[in-house]
Amino acid sequence: MEITLKGDKEFDDIPSIKTKALRINLNENIYGTFAEIGAGQETVRNFFRAGGASGTIAKAMSAYDKDFSDAVYGIEDDKRYVTEARLKKMLFHETKLIEDRISREKHPSKVFFTFANTVATIDFAKKYKGHGWVGIRYQIEPNQDYNEIVLHIRFRENDAKLQQETLGILGTNLVYGAFYKYNQPRKLLRYLYDHLHKDQVEIDTINFSGPLFKDVDNRLMSLQLVKNGMTEAVMFAPDGNNVLPARVLYKKNILTLRGSFRPVTKVNMDMYEKAYNMFLKENRVKPENTQVIFEITLSNLRAEGEIDEQDFMDRARLLCSIGQTVMISNFKEYYKLVEYFSQYSKNRMGLSMGVNNLVDIFDEKYYRHLSGGILEAFGKLFFKDLRVYLYPQKNEDGTITNSENLKVHPRMKELYKFFKYNGKVVDIDDYDTKTLSIFSRTVLKMINDGKAGWEPMLPEGVAQLIKEQSLFGCETEEVIEKG
Repeated sequence: MEITLKGDKEFDDIPSIKTKALRINLNENIYGTFAEIGAGQETVRNFFRAGGASGTIAKAMSAYDKDFSDAVYGIEDDKRYVTEARLKKMLFHETKLIEDRISREKHPSKVFFTFANTVATIDFAKKYKGHGWVGIRYQIEPNQDYNEIVLHIRFRENDAKLQQETLGILGTNLVYGAFYKYNQPRKLLRYLYDHLHKDQVEIDTINFSGPLFKDVDNRLMSLQLVKNGMTEAVMFAPDGNNVLPARVLYKKNILTLRGSFRPVTKVNMDMYEKAYNMFLKENRVKPENTQVIFEITLSNLRAEGEIDEQDFMDRARLLCSIGQTVMISNFKEYYKLVEYFSQYSKNRMGLSMGVNNLVDIFDEKYYRHLSGGILEAFGKLFFKDLRVYLYPQKNEDGTITNSENLKVHPRMKELYKFFKYNGKVVDIDDYDTKTLSIFSRTVLKMINDGKAGWEPMLPEGVAQLIKEQSLFGCETEEVIEKG
């Protein structure tokens, strides 16, 4: 059933929040519950104020007291309230109540929904700005399976009242977009910021599910969050699902490997494995508390011009297939990456990188926008409990470049020596000499040119996956024969 409303053409391209709420309210088929915890009933307030809500709102509730909330939705295993698990319980509980209490015989054309949020606004000391989970579970046709849009937000404003108002606007945009923009999920994503600025709120995780979104790849939606400036970094797990960065990184020892991974090669894996083994030997680093991140920067994705989303998905599939957690970030400089991680963990961290990346770190041109220049950046980078694991480079004449003989700008020599001899930069010595001549760009060109012999340069199973799924433009033997 198409959800329509007489007079739709009268609405502006970017309708006001009141207009959006009114359009939902005046649709005689839309009917559901608003359940909001932690910041008042800011979203449903917009629908009440717009008028005509009596036929739309089944119930509005805020189980604000923790004991009462537990009595309604149950107790979480981790005893926390601002979690995705809590939000999901709210969505399922309230939807079931609607189904149980409203007769389909009496209301055959109704489409049900539950909007929910569970948030924590800024604390009194203004140390923690607050965050929350927001979601909607809904139908667009009676008796249809339910669809879900679930997202995580981080507040950026420094006033609780402003955060509440922002939440109300975002929630209204979500309800409106869910019903009227569901066939354009990328636009729906952008419309969440109607009448909001990105300085007010950050969306760092979003997942679409249900029959409406069966063709939506949530990893691509994650990429949109970074491309649109809605967040600086997103993550997805080896199973391909988007995950909350805070959940992955909280109080962890973090080892990061940055690269193009186009495709991931044996040299990438040797760099990771050797750095990982060295990292585990550090004080206060335990395997069960260590998280490895394979990071791709947005600037890397743009290296060939506009971002090729298929190319991005090819890289993501391969990294996930070998069991890695992938991060897409907007951090061109390493110190920004370390600052980001430091939001979630104060534990020891490691960066595994090649010689060229380390040389770039000591290039002043990357820090001209900082009032303190390179010294300010290095204060942020190496002040943390961090160590660089340097993978050597094999030169054309067969010699090896490592931390002992790499060349930085003459003005940077003493600065480099300071960090090198204070143990902040250590060499990976037990590297596999057979992998040093492997380069992703060489493998990619061989794949694109249809040349043989690239398969042994990749980790086990990766070449087969590239062929089976025709990744990076690889043509299977069947395709070549038909050609």
